[in-house]
Amino acid sequence: MFLKKARNILCSLLLISSILPIKAFAYSDYIIAGGENIGIQINSKGILIVGLYKVGNVYPGREAGLKLGDKILSINNQNVENINQMVEMINKDNDKKSIDIKYKRFDKVYNTKLSLIKTEDEVYKTGLYVKDTINGIGTLTFIDPNTKNFGALGHEIIEKNTGQMIEVKDGKIFKSEVEGITKSSNGSPGEKNAKYYSNITYGNIFENTSSGIFGTYNDIPNKTLYKVGKPDDIKIGKASILTVVKDEQVEEFDINIIKLNKDSSQKVKNILFSITDSKLLETTGGIIQGMSGSPIIQDKMIIGAVTHVIVDDPTKGYGIFITNMLEEAEN
Repeated sequence: MFLKKARNILCSLLLISSILPIKAFAYSDYIIAGGENIGIQINSKGILIVGLYKVGNVYPGREAGLKLGDKILSINNQNVENINQMVEMINKDNDKKSIDIKYKRFDKVYNTKLSLIKTEDEVYKTGLYVKDTINGIGTLTFIDPNTKNFGALGHEIIEKNTGQMIEVKDGKIFKSEVEGITKSSNGSPGEKNAKYYSNITYGNIFENTSSGIFGTYNDIPNKTLYKVGKPDDIKIGKASILTVVKDEQVEEFDINIIKLNKDSSQKVKNILFSITDSKLLETTGGIIQGMSGSPIIQDKMIIGAVTHVIVDDPTKGYGIFITNMLEEAEN
């Protein structure tokens, strides 16, 4: 849940020796469990079109064949990486009536010509709403003290207007404090209300995937190491989560694991659980937005992370196996 609502939601031949590729993962057997609230900023690869608007009697973007989710790569054969560069290229010549745009739609690159409309106050209108940065909050899941990799959220970051996963150019995580809680209720997930300090950076993001966001952590903290629990180590029954509900204080809260999905093809909703901690239920009403990434602990092992809430019953939710996150962090 990254400030968004969810809805209730691999022959052998005789006498021939074959060498099969085996991927060996280098993540540590013991890692640091997170739980800290973090601010998140991602700069996207390409300038993302998140809306089209009418200029006069026309929609310039629609006439150019552009759609929500397209990523602008260059203007007039000049690469643009952010909105400031895009504006600079548009305003470079005073007499142009159109610009040539190269853009990416899914995995294919196209070219088109976009009409510009100049207003009475000498401003060019493109008919495009664009975005190059995503900001939000979430929860740090783990830090591997040997590789210095970190993981957070346990799920991808989606741009809400387009529904597309953000492709990372670069990004960072930074200090955040929880100022208050909007409680969850049946049919309405709550959220952490937090402030963040973008000048106090904890790490750099290099990947946004369906298993979470990943990057390198700057200064490894001196904290307790937890053994990495494999799927076969996990049991139905009591466990706990680490998360922040006030200021920067990481607290441990009781949960109950109801069901496990160990199918190797299932990379996310691996753990079904319910919140049983009376203090957490009183404070949050259950799982809330911003709690994604909260580590799941069982028998002194880190086994997973919170990822989704069941909207019609926010006392229940899903988690991802920690091994799935650790493997993704090394890809």
